[in-house]
Amino acid sequence: MRVVENSEAPISVRSAIANASPVNALFADRDLHKVTVIGAGSMGSGIAALLASAGVSVRLLDMAGPPADRNAIAQGGVQRQLQTEGFTHPAAAALVEVGNLDDGLQQIADSDWIVEAIVEDLAIKRELFARIEQYRNVNAIVSSNTSTIPLKDLIDGRSDGFRQHFVITHFFNPPRRMQLLELIQGDADREVHVRIERWATELLGKSVVACRDTPGFIANRIGNYWMSVASLEAMKGGLTVEEADAAVGQPFGVPRTGVFGLFDFVGINLVPLVWRSLLGMLPADDAHHRHDITSNSLFASMLQRGLTGRFGPGGFYRLKLPDRSKVDEVLDLQSGEYRPRISPPAKNHAGLRALCESPDPTGNYAWQVLSHLVQYSAGIAHEIADDIDAIDLAMRIGYNWKFGPFELADEVGADWIVARLEQEGRDVPPLLREVAGRGGFRPQGAPATTSREKAGRPIRLAGIKQHTRPLYTNASASLWDSGDGVACLEIHTKLNACDEQVVEALEEAVRLVPNGHRALTVGSVEGRAFSAGAKLDVFIARAEAGDWAGLRSFVSSGQNALLALKYAPFPVVAASWGLALGGGCELMMHCDAIVAHSELQAGFPERNAGIIPGWGGGTQLLLRHLERGALAEAALLKAFNTIVGCDISRSALFAQEMGMLRPSDHVVMSRAHVLDRAKSVALSLAENYGAPQRATIAVSGASGRAALQAKIDVELANRNFTQTDAGIAEELAIVLTGGASTDLQLSETAMMALEIDAIVELAKRASTLARLEHLRSTNKPLRN
Repeated sequence: MRVVENSEAPISVRSAIANASPVNALFADRDLHKVTVIGAGSMGSGIAALLASAGVSVRLLDMAGPPADRNAIAQGGVQRQLQTEGFTHPAAAALVEVGNLDDGLQQIADSDWIVEAIVEDLAIKRELFARIEQYRNVNAIVSSNTSTIPLKDLIDGRSDGFRQHFVITHFFNPPRRMQLLELIQGDADREVHVRIERWATELLGKSVVACRDTPGFIANRIGNYWMSVASLEAMKGGLTVEEADAAVGQPFGVPRTGVFGLFDFVGINLVPLVWRSLLGMLPADDAHHRHDITSNSLFASMLQRGLTGRFGPGGFYRLKLPDRSKVDEVLDLQSGEYRPRISPPAKNHAGLRALCESPDPTGNYAWQVLSHLVQYSAGIAHEIADDIDAIDLAMRIGYNWKFGPFELADEVGADWIVARLEQEGRDVPPLLREVAGRGGFRPQGAPATTSREKAGRPIRLAGIKQHTRPLYTNASASLWDSGDGVACLEIHTKLNACDEQVVEALEEAVRLVPNGHRALTVGSVEGRAFSAGAKLDVFIARAEAGDWAGLRSFVSSGQNALLALKYAPFPVVAASWGLALGGGCELMMHCDAIVAHSELQAGFPERNAGIIPGWGGGTQLLLRHLERGALAEAALLKAFNTIVGCDISRSALFAQEMGMLRPSDHVVMSRAHVLDRAKSVALSLAENYGAPQRATIAVSGASGRAALQAKIDVELANRNFTQTDAGIAEELAIVLTGGASTDLQLSETAMMALEIDAIVELAKRASTLARLEHLRSTNKPLRN
């Protein structure tokens, strides 16, 4: 991976992003070289940005613009993705070639995959496919990103060759962030299905759910219905926006946006487009017609007034007025006028079932939403999917629900739902009645489903843990045999935070691995973090007790363990995803190599806790910049700015640019492949491995410290720093410039000894303890 060659000059972006992708890592025989995406709206440009972020050359086409700039519409799509971070790094935009349909459609003959993402209009799509068929090469796969239109309608009139290479690939918005991709095969050859699924999972990191060729497929068929029911039943029951969103939020395991907040997020302007298109495709007896928001007067009124949601002047919520002054208002569902937001009183119900059994309007509303959701899902399950696992998975990762509809039914009791539906004289779908008699959709003790594997979550280590005993274990970490002579160190604290026992496990790993193993990986099954850093409790306990010797010992033991890892007689590879903060980032940086998920968030937020990195973070970051050829003072400034700014990478490519990943490290888009890829890298390094030589670090001494002090004074004068911030920055400056030493070439241990002194000095200050305690209790930084 490469984005910058040294501290100054960028290098070939095309090479950078290609090397940063899983293409070289996972595709020995790469068969995706060029993709054309047609449609530069939010979805089409987002798909193009995702592909470019994976190192694929993309052509983005849309309608021709004015004569002065015929590619303006497509170029606007690229700019939109740059503004909204649709690319994992801005450099990836260089892989997107823009064009227009009038001048560039014939060029699609060079494309392996052609993605249609234009307006949701069947006639317009059919016309485009007829034009595509004139120019596509015979082996190119064509796919549509339609969200509602059945495949059989899209390919009507097309040749057999076109049909055999056509599928629906329904991405979710925004494509970079949303994990779900719905795949509808239709008449396509099996080999076409396999290729698309492989590209989607291994290259783009998506979880592919196979759907049947029905309107709305799975997620939008159920999700749009749920949104219709939840909004209209709230109006019918006389609830407020706040009450409804609170009821269908946390109790249902739905994001806190609830339903009205979700409408604001996706855009109320989509109602006449997406919902009308979907309803037009559904049979007349489909239950969705009984909750038709396209004919609702409030939705119509909002659209007439231009109230399209979060990205317009307002929606069901409004946070600013036309003059851009801030407000906190909601739409009154009865009058249609805005009023101040009122937080509903907390409901202390013991779960969703208890809420649904509550006799008040909120309880009845929750029951209406739940019962309609389960009733509808059970009624169409066999029509839309091969199994209920696919439906639950699609809703979890497509709509970010904690539970799919059948998991919700099991949560409250399928038999209870059936009994209440019968009591109310409502229909009970055969599938729901069948499972109620046997204990639910997934009775207790039933075999585990494969939904975790389908969701792209790391399961390799979980499987090892089920069938083997650890080589070493304590309460915070374990060492496992992952096969082929590679051991895996797993941290299993909350967010993989590091404590004394994690340090002990690191020490044991260095001792045990040479006895029968050739290499070590560091990774876990924790989905949110590689490691969120050292546990604050360790620092707080010692600071409160004034146990400075104990604090010094803890920091020193962590340093020694990480240095032993770095200079071990075997290669160590970090498998990193999610958060790698503070001590977690330091652990990662002491490994020989890093295999990182593309969405890695790495950095040093220690200033928010009143301290500086203490396990070699500053030392290693300075060394990384020097290794790239930066002069001492330039490397100093980069390391200082990153740490004192509490900068957290927005992706793995940003982490590389910031110095936390080397240019030689590996980035993959698929989190499911991170551990496996780390093992492969470890085995490759193990061939003829020799431990690295001890490093020396060029420091800038007094002159560098003076330059940093001047910067600190400016930040104070501009009120960007408090006196507490300035004090932390001054201690960091002492460390990074070599302290009182007159020798401008320091060993790692000498510089890390300065880190210990700084940590202890800062811990003695009342302002530091206040920051530590506030951060622990609120998870928010204290600006004191």
